[in-house]
Amino acid sequence: MTIEASRAGDTLRDRLRAWIHTHHLQPGMRLPAERQLAATLGVSRSSLREAIQQLISRGELTSKRGGGTWVSAPGHPWSEQQIVEPIRQLLADDPDYRWDILEARHAIEASTAWHAAMRATEADKEKLRLAFDALLTLHNCDDPDLAAQADLRFHLAIAEASHNVVLLHTMRGFFDLLQSSVLHSRQRMYTQPVIFNCLNEQHQALFNAVMAGEAEAARQAAMDHLGFVHTTLKSLHEDEARQARITRLPGQIKETRKENNG
Repeated sequence: MTIEASRAGDTLRDRLRAWIHTHHLQPGMRLPAERQLAATLGVSRSSLREAIQQLISRGELTSKRGGGTWVSAPGHPWSEQQIVEPIRQLLADDPDYRWDILEARHAIEASTAWHAAMRATEADKEKLRLAFDALLTLHNCDDPDLAAQADLRFHLAIAEASHNVVLLHTMRGFFDLLQSSVLHSRQRMYTQPVIFNCLNEQHQALFNAVMAGEAEAARQAAMDHLGFVHTTLKSLHEDEARQARITRLPGQIKETRKENNG
């Protein structure tokens, strides 16, 4: 490869990286189809493939066989290894640690909502509007995982609009754990129309407050939303435990009778 060709490849790599940044593609998001992206950048598909491979080799993109190219999660050791993985293990050992995750969301998302209302640019608001529209569209979809991702991307869009690097990286570091938390919430709560409607209203209030630049209202809307999720899940969990006890009773009674008759 000539020096000129090498420089051209580096330039296209940087252009592709800039395009990803400009279009706010976050970890876990998929790049457009190769043909479409090449046309957008005005380059050949072979040149685009080379630039993509360079970013893959740097760990910035991930290629999935038959599944396109995706933005990789940031490899911040302090977030992925020191924070996320130990908590993931705690959850595996004891699912009740999900309540700790919800408490963490209280603290993080109340702050990001407040700062987002104060600092969101027009570009931030447009991205938040798209995320909110996607959230509404996917509320009634049959795939709870897709719906959960839309839910999280809405909250992550608010974190990005906060323009607080620490809060944003913390949110990204917890992305997988929060996704599990939201998926769990949706599976348990969104099957009940009354709860479902409350969640819609809470997301709407949060969206409206951030878009209107009402910082305190945004903070309160985030707190109300997470408080409702926490309380509702606790109630559903207690109901399930109660039903499980009731279900076990007949079997226990039968076993006792067999022992007495034996």
